Amino acid sequence: MLILREVRRAGLAAVLGVAPWLAATPTASVAQDPAPAPKVDPNAEGAPTQQPQVVKPATPGAGKADAPAKEGGGFAEARRGDVPEGAAEQVTPETDRAIELGLAWLAKSQNTDGSYGSGGYRGNIAVTSLAGLAFMANGSSPGRGPYGSQIDRALQYVMDNTAPSGFIAVPNAGTHGPMYSHGFGALFLAEAYGMSRRPELREKLTNAIRLIIDTQNAEGGWRYQPVRSDGDVSVTICQINALRAARNAGLFVPKETVDNCIRYVKQAQNPDGGFRYMLQTGASAFPRSAAGVVALYSASVYEAKEVERGVDYLKQYMPEIKFGQRFSHYFYGHYYAAQAMWIRGGADWNVWYPAIRDQLILKQNKESGFWPDSICQEYGTAMALIILQMPNNYLPIFQR
Repeated sequence: MLILREVRRAGLAAVLGVAPWLAATPTASVAQDPAPAPKVDPNAEGAPTQQPQVVKPATPGAGKADAPAKEGGGFAEARRGDVPEGAAEQVTPETDRAIELGLAWLAKSQNTDGSYGSGGYRGNIAVTSLAGLAFMANGSSPGRGPYGSQIDRALQYVMDNTAPSGFIAVPNAGTHGPMYSHGFGALFLAEAYGMSRRPELREKLTNAIRLIIDTQNAEGGWRYQPVRSDGDVSVTICQINALRAARNAGLFVPKETVDNCIRYVKQAQNPDGGFRYMLQTGASAFPRSAAGVVALYSASVYEAKEVERGVDYLKQYMPEIKFGQRFSHYFYGHYYAAQAMWIRGGADWNVWYPAIRDQLILKQNKESGFWPDSICQEYGTAMALIILQMPNNYLPIFQR
């Protein structure tokens, strides 16, 4: 961690956007990339438990995930710019120690099949994918860096559980919300492919992205099952983040898919600026409101009244963060809230990050290194590590 701290102090992370051990490796251009011919359920409301039947392509734009990336697709350019001033110094030596301890615990906690998770979440695709992303947020990539082997094994587990249809799910897993895992799994594949350009990753990713495109419902959202039925904000953010990451890595995403998602998320906003769970009715809450803001950011909506109102709603929770108060779906909410503030930058980030950083350090088990959570320790630890390492600017989905 000393090396990484010195890299941050020198500003190389902001300039290169890659880890020191990757700096000498040229990154393939997205435009030149040729295209070949969770149980984690933060807002579950009684969805069915039967095994889903994946739909066949039938919507406009279906099957276009492998079209040439140079066409641009539905996403405008991601917000770019300098890493927020002083971001490197925000990762203090105490933060570095917490990250190092957490990464070491997570590395030792990998299951023999490459997955992550314990108890009822053992082998969960979302938890496994988040663990892989936590290692990548430290600067490792598939097969490279201090945690390259852990990333490789996690990737293999996700690929082994990706069906020919593109559906990422553990067969016969008892979960009613498999599209949560699919979204996180597709995000992990996209980030890994963007870093490595491995052809076997692209094939799995292309199928996974096509499934997301094909299962968007008429409202513009997604829900628990890979079918075009109803939708909710918490599942929708998982899918649009995966689509954004895939587009960043060179895959085509139809404009219609993105536009429909933007319309859906905007319609889910309440008068108080927060977001409700589903379009029909519901109160605002911090976790899904953070997800709503990031969904708009991921869809390249940066300057809009809905974003401003959403950020203002999130900022109301600053006193609770500073005093360490917990609420339902704590890590899920802060995972997206930190993303929202990082993309926003400026004073909002400079206030937000130190507050959540200090609370996460306090909540860490100092002897072992994990962060406890009701889902499982692996989930809490991966989420906390991703948040704490956001100033590293290594994950492509977060890069500025």
